[in-house]
Amino acid sequence: MMFIAVRALAKSYGAINVLDEISFVMNAGDRVGLVGSNGVGKSTLLKILVGQEEAEAGTFSFAPSLEVGYLPQTTPDFYGRSIQDLILEAVGNLRQLEERMRQIEVNLTTASGEQATELLEEYGQVSTRFQDRGGYELDYKIDTVLEGLRISYLPRTQEVETLSGGEKARLGLAALLLQSPDLLLLDEPTNHLDFASMAWLETYLSGYNGAIMMVSHDRQFLNRAVNQIFEIDEYNHHLKKYEGNYDAYTLAKTAERAKWEEDYARQQEEVKELRKRIRDTARQVGHSYRAPRDNDKFARYFFAQRVDSTVSRNVRAAEEQLKRIEADPIPKPPELIQVSSYFKTEPLQSRIVLSASDLTKCWGERCILSEVHLTVAPAARIVLIGPNGAGKTTLLRILLGVEMPDKGEVQIAPGARIGYLPQEPTDLDPAKTVLETYRYGHIGYEADFVAKLIGYGLFRLEDMTKKVGQLSVGPETQAGNCSPDGTRSQCVVVG
Repeated sequence: MMFIAVRALAKSYGAINVLDEISFVMNAGDRVGLVGSNGVGKSTLLKILVGQEEAEAGTFSFAPSLEVGYLPQTTPDFYGRSIQDLILEAVGNLRQLEERMRQIEVNLTTASGEQATELLEEYGQVSTRFQDRGGYELDYKIDTVLEGLRISYLPRTQEVETLSGGEKARLGLAALLLQSPDLLLLDEPTNHLDFASMAWLETYLSGYNGAIMMVSHDRQFLNRAVNQIFEIDEYNHHLKKYEGNYDAYTLAKTAERAKWEEDYARQQEEVKELRKRIRDTARQVGHSYRAPRDNDKFARYFFAQRVDSTVSRNVRAAEEQLKRIEADPIPKPPELIQVSSYFKTEPLQSRIVLSASDLTKCWGERCILSEVHLTVAPAARIVLIGPNGAGKTTLLRILLGVEMPDKGEVQIAPGARIGYLPQEPTDLDPAKTVLETYRYGHIGYEADFVAKLIGYGLFRLEDMTKKVGQLSVGPETQAGNCSPDGTRSQCVVVG
């Protein structure tokens, strides 16, 4: 059964083309991973499908009575609602189906003939829909989803606006899963999930009865959760479909890239040879001509004409072949972005950049950090892991001095500078360009700033004039956290 058909969608922001001739079909049971470079329009496509953005061209249509659920990349605040309010809203459609089933059951007791046949047919449709969405085990389903996303510890009466960012994100996902729509559109659903929650979500989605389209940069999650990949190309802005999971997609892309490079090199060699042939043919053929010894004028004219004809025929053939190639050349494969991880720093005199001892932090009776000790050496590369709510972000904020511990202390080596990348940027001006945001507060030549920003491998030249407000969350974060002075902090803290 076809759930959605998209035909030739196009979208641009001013002179920036984002989507072009986007066409695809999704059927029941499809699990699609939507991939592509940051800023290619993945989130924009989802927003168009749910009516939050308008396409400039093209059409899309859903199957009749299809219910669509959408998880945005940035979680709403849900002001004025409790956790229980959200749960009741999420399962409201199931309650409506249940009420309709009960109403039909009552009506069947007095119906007869054609009316009874129609009621039985509707009852079959409604009950099947109710069963497919887990209606017969709704209470168990609620408990399962909340436990799977590790938020079952939250009181149902708690106001949503009092939750942390990660808790809000997981609650929003839980509400969407409890809603059980026919088509799930998920924008970075794993952003706030720990390993256990992610493993649970992979299993849950693999058994989902509807269709799913998800944006994610987590290749292992895509490997386990999808059976198709839709790629939006960053150069031609078209969508291409690949069967299989993410690993199958990368293998196909590697083969495509190798063939592209071979075809381009072969064509460039052919163009070079044709131009050489055009340049050299007349001279080569002319050298083969020798004037008759008897000085016969007719013979001289005959041989000259034959030479001219040969030259003209060979040159025209080469020129025609060259014109055909130049009319539709194989484009040069673009250079792949290489992210630079070089840290140019002043040498530290200390053997320890940062140390913390006996850090303790509690919120009321709940202690999330207890007697934490750590040291960071100059060349350290540390990954901080733990379940949601364990205090990872709180620890980073304490190390920065943004929050104070209830107990313990943090020591930073003299001369060490700390850079911090939060989960969500909050201090960027959406009206400024990428370049303006990057160079803000620094003096120097624009070309130098452009070269440095491109050198990080996070942006291309054409991105320099984009407004921050036009960027997706990924490039927006990148623009606000690079270091214009050419140095990077000795200790980079990532939230």
